[in-house]
Amino acid sequence: MLRRAALPLFVLFWMAVPAAAQNFSTDDPVLERMWVEAMENSHLEVMAQALMDSVGPRLTGSPGIDRAHDWAVRTLEGFGVEARNEQYGTWNGWDRGITHIDLIEPRISTLHGTMLAWSPGTDGPVEGEVVVVPEWSSEAELDAWLESEVEGRFVAIGFPQPTCRPDYHYDDFGTQGALSRMQEARSEALQAFRESRVPNQGQFRTRLDEAGALGILESNWVGRPGTNRLFGTSTENAVTLDLSCEDYGLVYRLAENGQNPVLRVNAQAEDLGEVPVYNTIGIIEGSELPDEYVMLSAHFDSWDGGTGATDNGTGSTLMLEVMRIVSEVYPNPKRSIVIGLWGGEEQGLNGSRRFAADNPDIVDGIQALFNQDNGTGRVANISTQGLVDAGEHWARWLSRVPSEITTHISLNMPGNPSTGGTDHASFICAGAPAFSLSSVSWGYNPYTWHTILDTYDKIVFEEVRNNAALISMLVYLASEDPEPVSRTQRTFPDGRDWPSCQPGQASPPS
Repeated sequence: MLRRAALPLFVLFWMAVPAAAQNFSTDDPVLERMWVEAMENSHLEVMAQALMDSVGPRLTGSPGIDRAHDWAVRTLEGFGVEARNEQYGTWNGWDRGITHIDLIEPRISTLHGTMLAWSPGTDGPVEGEVVVVPEWSSEAELDAWLESEVEGRFVAIGFPQPTCRPDYHYDDFGTQGALSRMQEARSEALQAFRESRVPNQGQFRTRLDEAGALGILESNWVGRPGTNRLFGTSTENAVTLDLSCEDYGLVYRLAENGQNPVLRVNAQAEDLGEVPVYNTIGIIEGSELPDEYVMLSAHFDSWDGGTGATDNGTGSTLMLEVMRIVSEVYPNPKRSIVIGLWGGEEQGLNGSRRFAADNPDIVDGIQALFNQDNGTGRVANISTQGLVDAGEHWARWLSRVPSEITTHISLNMPGNPSTGGTDHASFICAGAPAFSLSSVSWGYNPYTWHTILDTYDKIVFEEVRNNAALISMLVYLASEDPEPVSRTQRTFPDGRDWPSCQPGQASPPS
């Protein structure tokens, strides 16, 4: 007897489909098949697990983003979609290794933390005392401290949180006014820290690096248990480390109270020099209007504290899933269907801006661009981005989409064109009908956005399947629309101009 291959447990857990999702009926067989593909034959779970768990984080300029781009091309080609990686410039190359941080004096404790992106490593284990920045009232006083107390030491420059409890504990368990008292005390302490110790972390990093610091300690806690937000650094010699709220507070208190904490750190990293960076582009050529385009847009790069699951692994795998559904159900579209998985978004929309600048013919031919980039939630807000007549098209398209999806959506007309923030801004500035599909939060900020907890388990696949059905149908309806979407722009009551397009950086800043 033939037996069906067992599905992985993580897939079985997410396969449940709400009863209402199985009842969609329409006189359009393409829409019906898209619904079935999205809801009953989803590939999202398998793709997301491979991308987030196996390929991993996708920092611009890292081997991780290169692996991801290659994986995306293979995935698209597996759907029968023509795909390529297209270089848009260069960036600082960097490869993260291990980070081990141990407190070895006055007691032993392994600390929770990691390097910031683009930090130099330690070239093997190193040991050093931790010092904090003292209060100073003049540049001469600070210069004297930098000259005498920094070399060969770890310097703590982050604000030490008075508590690592979330604020809501003070509401849930404290006496009346406990939360406001704590917040006021914290605010006063933070202001004093910035005025008399570290007014600007970036500038302090540079000065400490030049003064010979062994390492720099920070803690970018977001106010939720176990959650820190990670970005990058530009130090050339000193390793820059982010510690958990609790462990940073421990080390800071030990140093401030003269108890001489000593760290042993083994942080490995490789500077790869200036390396090429890419967008992944896939296309299903249109059968009637090949020079007009419906575009799927999501940024592919991430920070590398977590694995970039909701920023923007969900948007990227969502657009790949839509390409799968379209290639399966609607393989001969009227207009060309293009997917852009953009690199360098976190550094200023560089990948999409360079693509738009290098491909004006595609920008001029865009019928509609759909971008998704704010987490795992169902699409709930759509703006027509200041295009005054685009609402007519949206009304027709959404009238064909199941009410189970549209009941959650608010359509803002005419809205305002975005000036940045995510990749549709690279196209709406040129007047192209480029739309951001904004999702409900699911704790995106502060919980997962750029944090160490942005991992596969935070994806809510029921919501992302909803979006796959929606966007697949929008692609089909926009492609078949007999009229091009109007590019007529609104007039701003305050006399503002339409945002101008930026070329994006083709190389790292000097």
